[in-house]
Amino acid sequence: MKFFEANFDGLVGPTHNYAGLSIGNVASLNNAKNTSSPKQAAKQGLQKMKSLSELGLIQGVLAPQERPDVYTLRRLGFTGTDSDVISKAAKQAPAVLKAVCSASSMWTANAATISPSADTADGKIHFTPANLTNKFHRSLEPLTTGRILKAMFSDEKYFAHHQHLPDNDHFGDEGAANHTRLCSDYGQAGVELFVYGRYAFDASKPAPKRFPARHTLEACEAVARLHGLSEHGAVMMQQNPDVIDQGVFHNDVIAVGNQNVLFFHEQAFVDTQAKLDEIRRKFGTAADLHFIEVKSSEVSVAEAVKTYLFNTQLVTLANGDMAIIAPTECRDSDTVSAYLEQLTGRGTPIRQVHYFDVKQSMQNGGGPACLRLRVAMSEAEHQAVNPAVLMNDSLFVRLNQWVDKHYRDQICEDDLADPQLLIESRQALDELTQILKLGSVYQFQRN
Repeated sequence: MKFFEANFDGLVGPTHNYAGLSIGNVASLNNAKNTSSPKQAAKQGLQKMKSLSELGLIQGVLAPQERPDVYTLRRLGFTGTDSDVISKAAKQAPAVLKAVCSASSMWTANAATISPSADTADGKIHFTPANLTNKFHRSLEPLTTGRILKAMFSDEKYFAHHQHLPDNDHFGDEGAANHTRLCSDYGQAGVELFVYGRYAFDASKPAPKRFPARHTLEACEAVARLHGLSEHGAVMMQQNPDVIDQGVFHNDVIAVGNQNVLFFHEQAFVDTQAKLDEIRRKFGTAADLHFIEVKSSEVSVAEAVKTYLFNTQLVTLANGDMAIIAPTECRDSDTVSAYLEQLTGRGTPIRQVHYFDVKQSMQNGGGPACLRLRVAMSEAEHQAVNPAVLMNDSLFVRLNQWVDKHYRDQICEDDLADPQLLIESRQALDELTQILKLGSVYQFQRN
């Protein structure tokens, strides 16, 4: 039976803006209050999806959230018509309005943690939406994310869906941005790496001092239990608190893995050698493992954060070669481009680098890896996925036409108070659910 890994990229939402909401994310803070281009952002994302599909990869689309989130504004005491609610929030709580307008769901690496059927006790693919409790604007996502995932992966024969973890920082869960999987083959049992920033119930353990550690050990352990992973099939690894304080807010900013390759910075983890030894033991065929460790003398943490060297996708092409899907910021850095050029020629499975312009996302703090959610699956499981969300030539054309019809060329901070933005967004999303055959996943449709 054929197995492969599919990528489901987040479609950038109509309210894409630079509000600087993400403390600990250097790019997000540095570009706060700049003017954004939702139309350009969506088209950059779609072009990346189409290009990966043309490379022979299975590529899908994950729909954005409804924004502005007027339902949350009503929960916070704003009353009247939708227009009244937005107007009052803009005057009385502009920071709250910015948060409920965020298009952060575009970064679907945070949407959920996924374990493939080869790893789980019941032989199904398991999905747990991330609760994203550390950031208010992201904590609004998991209920809708869960509905969208169920509409995409609905066949209970193959897919199992869990409720997100309790909405409390003790179980702070940032999804697949802190999770990767190593395996010999996508269809064989693998070792899932769960990376956490802190211990929720033990303040004596190492933790960052400047920026928050968003993901807890306890959340990692809970998801592993929900997914029916064996002790042999999971490794819990702590992210280095020092690099969190340097702007490495998720593990996928400092490490990325695929099949038998773990590509990471030497400062990525706590107790690195012991954890690599544990991975070798659990992997079983340690001789096939490739640990590619980037030294600080080769690429500094600051340069890695600036260029998102590790927030790249590491994918396996049809010919068996691995390729890095990198932002153009990596190409434009003399240090990083030189490193990648020598990496592809030194005998590792990584043989190619493909650069993509995703600047609208990068300026808000998310690179190629942030934009995608990975699902390893068999051909039978692939056939059970909602086919309307899978990228092909016709869907690419239709979604670009949809973007042209509904998206604004530019959005600045003042535009978020425009009630018309909500109307435009709902019209766009209502049409999108028909294109992707998702049903009524948004609250305005369910009401």
